[in-house]
Amino acid sequence: MSPGERLEVGGPYFEDFERGQVFEAPALTVNAGHAAVHQAIVGDRLALPLDVQLSRSVTGRDAPLVHPNLVCDVAIGQTTEPTQRVLGNLFYRGLVLLRPVFIGDTLRTRTEVIALKQNRTRSGAAATGLVALRMRTEDQNGEAVLDFFRCPMIPLRDPSVRTGQADPFDEIPRDLEMDRVRDAVPSDWRYDVLRERCASEQDVPQPGSVYEVEGRETVTSAPELARLTLNVAMTHRDATAGPHGHRLVYGGQTIGIAAAHASRAVPRLVTIIAWRSCEHLGPVFEGDILSTELTIGEVYELDRSDAVLVDMRAVVRSHRVSAEQGREVLDWRFLGLVV
Repeated sequence: MSPGERLEVGGPYFEDFERGQVFEAPALTVNAGHAAVHQAIVGDRLALPLDVQLSRSVTGRDAPLVHPNLVCDVAIGQTTEPTQRVLGNLFYRGLVLLRPVFIGDTLRTRTEVIALKQNRTRSGAAATGLVALRMRTEDQNGEAVLDFFRCPMIPLRDPSVRTGQADPFDEIPRDLEMDRVRDAVPSDWRYDVLRERCASEQDVPQPGSVYEVEGRETVTSAPELARLTLNVAMTHRDATAGPHGHRLVYGGQTIGIAAAHASRAVPRLVTIIAWRSCEHLGPVFEGDILSTELTIGEVYELDRSDAVLVDMRAVVRSHRVSAEQGREVLDWRFLGLVV
């Protein structure tokens, strides 16, 4: 910059992206404060992140487990420097928590642009494009924690520009590799200890079972969760930055509340190992009241007999008043580890 020059600090528009670009973000050491704030905002009830002594007995680590959704929120937040102008996310794919994270671990995420596709222009709608990103998160030892794909929708600076970007997304896998998921299940944890300490007598949930969690959750502290996890997307902080006239709640908060509801429906849920898919069906705003319906899918046996992987589908509805039926805002399919 020359003396006196004014520079606008903000994220790129769609036409600024190029395939092969790599973005780095500040590393974050996850501490007990992060865990406490996350728990206060989403209300998670997984036993291991809450109980230091139990976590030590089950995992063999002195520090407690970090909630898997907090790990994902940090990784996603670290990828938002290039996607500050995001209007929405088309998909998350291949998200497997390859190794557990504990309090005191440091997470670092590298974001790479792998494909670009300009959307067709629609009358009355913003001109946008899709940016396919690959995120790789490592801990302080260089060990892989996450390696997954995200596809944000980014506006164009100049609506009349035709970038010619029309990459196919065929090389981004749509389905999880179940061998990779099974390999991510910790093999040295004492699941028998967790089962003995679990207050619930509920058996492993059966395929086809549906749980409707009666206790709903009101969304609060939305920008605080975004700030906590390094998420700088403008629409989560600034009501004027998006098309709704309100701050848009970060999708990870809706997912976190769904996970908290799932842990109430299935008390023997140990942790979340992977996401099959995650579709944000509608916007969520501060003050919305969220309800969750949890459907059990296939149950996968593991080499060990004291834990199983369970396919779960959480459909979340947003209610402005308690009497209304609500509108669907999230369809999240994930694999939970259950004892």
